[in-house]
Amino acid sequence: MQRTPRLVTTTSTDEHFMRRALELARKGTALASPNPCVGAVVLDSGGNIVGEGFHTYAGVKHAEVLALEAAGEKARGGSLYLNLEPCCHEGRTGPCVDAVLKAGIKRVVVAMRDPNPLVRGKSLEKLRGAGVEATEGVLQDEARKLNEAFAKYIRTKLPLVTLKAGMTLDGKIAPPPGESAYPSALGVGGASAGWITSMEARTHVQELRHASDAILVGVGTIVADDPLLTDRTGLERRRPLVRVILDSRLRLPLESRLVKTARHDVLVFCSFAEEKKKQQLEERGIRVVQVPLGPGGDGRPDLSKVLEHLGAMEITSLIIEGGTLVNWAALVAGVVDKVFLYYAPKILAGTGSVPFAGGRGFRRMSEAAYVRNISLHRFGEDFAVEGYIRDPYL
Repeated sequence: MQRTPRLVTTTSTDEHFMRRALELARKGTALASPNPCVGAVVLDSGGNIVGEGFHTYAGVKHAEVLALEAAGEKARGGSLYLNLEPCCHEGRTGPCVDAVLKAGIKRVVVAMRDPNPLVRGKSLEKLRGAGVEATEGVLQDEARKLNEAFAKYIRTKLPLVTLKAGMTLDGKIAPPPGESAYPSALGVGGASAGWITSMEARTHVQELRHASDAILVGVGTIVADDPLLTDRTGLERRRPLVRVILDSRLRLPLESRLVKTARHDVLVFCSFAEEKKKQQLEERGIRVVQVPLGPGGDGRPDLSKVLEHLGAMEITSLIIEGGTLVNWAALVAGVVDKVFLYYAPKILAGTGSVPFAGGRGFRRMSEAAYVRNISLHRFGEDFAVEGYIRDPYL
């Protein structure tokens, strides 16, 4: 991803308190969306922590306001550390920059500017104009990663799309169909011997789900594996994980676990809706939305229209855990922002094994999806590649 230049040389003290602000901000994971995750630390004039806070959407008040309220008069003449520039516009709350000035804070340290076009540096300018020392760029990369979904959504009204898959070293997500009791790419069903990736990797997948607003698969995955598609971390969420199904002809089985557990958290996108089946699904608490077929000629609903609809629902992040054809459809549609690909130290080989992305495939190397800013992660014997096809800040 493109990086905003750091404007100052940070000190170890600034990094220390900013790490605490980021730690607080992460407590807002799955609780702050569609707002950003923000943590705040207030120091008195002697450099002691006198107030802390983090934002949750249900709590309404922003992190800096909570921290300043906790600090009270001790904030006067002190410093404020934030992982995100304070807001300067009217929303559900008043401008936080005004609260900072009213509290008598003399120094504000932020990790990054707010990507919201209504803010984007305006608060820092206001602080500096009022004589407050404003430092920016401390632990900027960590801060940008934390709020990349918010950055994409606040500028485009579309969710950040992460394509996730677990596979062998040779890029296979399953053995040949009918040859094994292996679960599919979702890792659902089957004994432990059938999993491709390790328990450590699968545990991390649940963390990705927890940090996402919605998960998407094709109806073929439901038919084959009967998954629940839930967040099994046990951690608190403000909204349930929205379970999204691509199902052009409404083949979703009424007896599937997903249908049986629907609590207005299942959304089915189709292109051809048989009225009786649609009514049966809606009676079970499932929302059915009809969209045109995609331009790829693969008979699937238009993913760009799907994302527009999810964005209108204030879904800021979507993780795709589809099979080989859904993965290809997402790539060729150009909707994928980042990938998180898990690899196990196994080789299936053979032409019949199922590849990560099937379909027609890109015909020229120049057309290939190019993954940038790669990070590698270890999960036991497995490893994962995290990278970006598109910068969420651009």
